[in-house]
Formats: sequence, structure tokens, C-alpha cells
Amino acid sequence: MSSSAHKLSLTARIFIGMAAGILTGVLLQVLFDDSGDFAFSIFGFEFSTYNFLVEGIFSTLGQIFIASLKMLVVPLVFVSLICGTSTLTDPSKLGRLGAKSVGLYIVTTAIAITLAMSMALLFSPGEGANMMTEVVYEAKEAPSLSDVIVNMFPSNPINSMAQGNMLQIIVFAVLFGIAMAMTGDAGKRLTAIFEDINTVIMRLVTIIMNLAPYGVFVLMAKLFATVGGDTIFKLAKYFFLVFAVLIIHGLVTYSALLKLLSGLSPVMLFRKMRDAALFAFSTSSSSATLPVTMETARNKLGVGKSVSSFTLPLGATINMDGTAIMQGVATVFIAQVYAVDLTMSDYLMVILTATLASIGTAGVPGVGLIMLAMVLQQVNLPVEGIALIIGVDRLLDMTRTAVNITGDCMVSCIVAKSEGELDASVFNDPKAGLKEEDVDFQHFDKNG
Repeated sequence: MSSSAHKLSLTARIFIGMAAGILTGVLLQVLFDDSGDFAFSIFGFEFSTYNFLVEGIFSTLGQIFIASLKMLVVPLVFVSLICGTSTLTDPSKLGRLGAKSVGLYIVTTAIAITLAMSMALLFSPGEGANMMTEVVYEAKEAPSLSDVIVNMFPSNPINSMAQGNMLQIIVFAVLFGIAMAMTGDAGKRLTAIFEDINTVIMRLVTIIMNLAPYGVFVLMAKLFATVGGDTIFKLAKYFFLVFAVLIIHGLVTYSALLKLLSGLSPVMLFRKMRDAALFAFSTSSSSATLPVTMETARNKLGVGKSVSSFTLPLGATINMDGTAIMQGVATVFIAQVYAVDLTMSDYLMVILTATLASIGTAGVPGVGLIMLAMVLQQVNLPVEGIALIIGVDRLLDMTRTAVNITGDCMVSCIVAKSEGELDASVFNDPKAGLKEEDVDFQHFDKNG
């Protein structure tokens, strides 16, 4: 069994798990409808076959898989960021990293929403739609920009880690790493300890990656056993337009920026992003995928530790190209459904609001819909319109996340190349990182 499993790459195994999960979910939805389901008893408890599989086994295992990924995020970001900043010999480099990263993330977000609105105006997904919904959406209040800036600095770093507040963790880790770099021998001894911890954490990431095909299978099976085909049919034009813009932005915009600003091969980037993209697609969470994204950037793309440990956690928090695309199409869609004519100044306001909101609402739960509510309010569109698209948002969120983490790695490659922190031989090697991502569970190598 072990030898046959190793004949398939991790990407192939994840893809097989995903395809099998989708097929299983569709079959469950077809076979176990209201008339075809049946009940059984275990230890005196009555179970429905459908609920036992979908809400029981698949849901439980899927939540365990997501929790296992999220378990690694805080220690990985904290430790890797300390390792990266503690070795910086040039203090101004940190400022350059921050300026380049944030600048590129803002530019890609602005391009994303402009492209989305242009395509939406061209294809008019909401024109002539007569949609009613019983779902009610209540907009949550978004924090002000000053509150976001103040809240970036933790009053209690341990509490920030417990809550998973990524911006506060980044700020504390950067300050701690700088202090270590300025502390002489004591800082060097502590750096060596953190380097060892980082190595162990990355090995833990690899272990969970090897279990991913099973996690992806149960996540896909549960999703496609519950998603309603009738909802997708009613919103088909909106759904496929958002999906198409996501693909265009991911392939065209990222390819152009990578080639123009770094001269690197976009084909090689996309080829090496396959595993991380499949993780992102199945988890719908940039933060949960962050351990895999960092492993990909370091071992497959050759991005230096000091760059990847800073740009990737930051990107997982503020880079929302996929969400911006959803907002652009959704704004035009809702305006057309409610027969509201938006002016050119309204469209420019949408672009500006969505771009700034991608940073202003960073780290807020349900950030995509909060940002969309902000955008709609800016141009006097009914926030209740969000309820029209909630039904298909889960499927689109999967693709948005895959696009977002690809953008994170693209920006990391550009920044690393400009800082001389990119190993071109690793980036151009098709087999780079393949050895590191495989674990032999039967024979442990004590020497790593």
C-alpha cells in the first residue's frame, strides 16, 4: 500500500480526494432525498442515514482537518516572523518590505475590483432579474480606520495569540525579533532556539499536508451533499461571471505583474501553487491555508525566510482580491436587480471604498460581507440585497481563497526578487520542494 501511494504526487492525491468527495456529495444528495432516506438505531439513538454521514462523519472529520490547519497558524507566523526579523542586518529593510508588500496588495485589489465592475457592466448579470428572498441580512458595523490602526498594537500579546488576531501577532513578533537582533549573544542563542522550533513546526505542516487528501474528501462530500442546485441555477449568470473574473484576474493580472516586475515565469508559479491552491479551495480560508502557503513559498518558490515570514501572514490578513471581485460584481448585480442607476462617480467610489476597506476591515470575522455592506451603503444601495447572493457565496468563496493565496505568493516572489532574497534555482526547478513535502510514516528519519 505504501509503495503504490508514493507513486502518486501529493497534488494528484489531493485532486483525487477532491473529485471523490464531490462525486460522493452529489450522489448522497440524489440518493437520500426526503423520500429515499431511512433511519437506523445505534445504542438506542435514532439516526438518519443522510444526517449520520453528512452532519456526523463528514462534518466531524472536516472540522478536525480545518482545526488541525488553524492550530499551526499562530505558532508558525509568530516563530517564523521572529526568525526572519531577528536576522535582519539592515533595519530599513523591514520598512521596505512593508511598503512594497502593502503597496502591491493595494494595487492588485484595485485592479481586481475595476476588472470585476467592468465585466459586470458588460454582461449585466442582474438585468431583468425578478428575485425575491426570505433570507434577511443584517449589516454589522465596520470598525473605523483609526480603530484598526490602534488595534494593530496588542495590549496583551498572549491574548492576541489566543484570539488569532493576525495583525497584532505580526506587530509583536516583528518588535520581538528586532529586540533579539539588538541584544547580542543572548539574542543569537534565542534565535538558534527559534530556528529549531521553526524546523519542527514546518515538519508538522508536512505531516498534515500528507493527510490532506482525506480532509479534502470529507470537506467536499459535505459541501456538495448540502449545496442547493436550484439556487445556483437561479444565480447562474452572477455565479459564472464572478467565477470567470476570478480566473481571469488570477491568470492574467498575476502573470502580467510577475513578469513585468520580476521577470519570473508565471507558468512556474502556477505549477508550484497547485497544492496550496487545492488546500485553499477546500478550506475557503487564507489563514487556515497559511502553513501550506508558507511551505510552498519557501521550499518550492525559493522565497527567503525574512520575506516570506512577513509578506505571507500580511497577505493572508489584508490581501482580498477575490473578495474585491465579488464586491464589484455583486454591487452591479444588486443595482441592476433593484433597478438603480449608478453614476461614474458612484463606480469610482465603489473602487476606492473596496480597496481601502480591504485593509480597514482586516481580521474582522465575516469580512467579505462586511466590506460589501460598506460598499453598498456608500452608493445608497439596499444592504438587504446581500441576501440574494448568500446562497452561492460558499462555492465562490472557495475560488476566491485560491486566488487570494496565489496573489500572496506572487507578491512575495516580486518583493523577494527586488530584495535579493529569491533563490532563482529553486524557483526554476520543477521538482523543488517535492522531497520535503513527503513523509514516510513507517520509517522516521531522526536526522530530518
